[in-house]
Formats: sequence, C-alpha cells, structure tokens
Amino acid sequence: MDQEKNCQGTIGAGETRADVRHTDATLYLRGDEQYWRTALKQQPDAARKMAPKLRDKWVRMPADDASTAGVCDKQGFVAAMDEDESERQGMKRGSTTEVNGEEALELTKDASGGEKLTLHVATEGEPYILKTTTEGGKNPGSVTFSEYGETVSPEQPPAGETVDMRELAGEQQT
Repeated sequence: MDQEKNCQGTIGAGETRADVRHTDATLYLRGDEQYWRTALKQQPDAARKMAPKLRDKWVRMPADDASTAGVCDKQGFVAAMDEDESERQGMKRGSTTEVNGEEALELTKDASGGEKLTLHVATEGEPYILKTTTEGGKNPGSVTFSEYGETVSPEQPPAGETVDMRELAGEQQT
C-alpha cells in the first residue's frame, strides 16, 4: 500500500484468502467460493446466494464502503495501531524469528479483552513492521507487509472479470 491508498496483495478470512487491489478509488477483491462464504457469514442467505456468483471474479466495491474502508489506508492502519499509546507500553521483547525471509524481533503484549498482540519488527536496516498478529478477542488475524519502498501500481481488472457488489446486492433484495 502507498500513501494514496493504492494497494495490491492478499487478505484472509478464516482459512481462505482473496486477492485485493485498490486503484482509482475502487476496491477489488477476488476470492474463491469459500472465501465469500466466510466473508458473508453474518448474512447466511446472502452468502448462499452470492458466493457461487462471486467465485473467482473481481468484486468491485466503492472504496468508501463502510465494510471495506481502511483496507488499503496505510496512514489509517498505522494510526489505529497507535491509537491507544498504552498498547505500546508494556510490550515484551520476544525471540527472533523470520517473516518472509527477513529476520524479525517479536514484541508481544497481552491486551484487554483476552487479546495477545504481536509485532514483528525488522532487525536489519530501518526497524519497520513486517507483520502484526492479534490472537483471541473479537478480531483475531494478522497483516504481513512486504516490498517496502517499492512503487504500488495495481491495475483495474478486465471488465469481463468483474462484478459490481452494489448491483449484486440490489439483485439479492428483489
């Protein structure tokens, strides 16, 4: 991701993954049927009807959609991690590990709500975050960062490979 909220990469929901691209104020996600069933689990009827239609298509969503806002917002993501300065206080230095072939130091903290936060910070060069992990609590998951300093140039998927989520959602309501 870059400062202009362009990004491309992979995100996960449960045990499944989806490709993500954000360009020209539009977010695109492409996942298999299981990804969409997992992502739509709060709406079982919609998941059952929509997941087969979304399988392996690039789903086009407005970037300001509340459910996807911030997916590619680098400043927002970093600010949210640092929103409560107390989150940084009391972090314990853990072992050295490897993240995508780079040596990283683990910093951990038991947080409120039964969460355990782990930051993996590069040990060579600038100490940038390579990975964040949250275990337990309401929103477990992880984010891995790579290719620091590289230009992000996501392309819009071909029109024939995209589905507009707003149109599809309207179709489900009739």
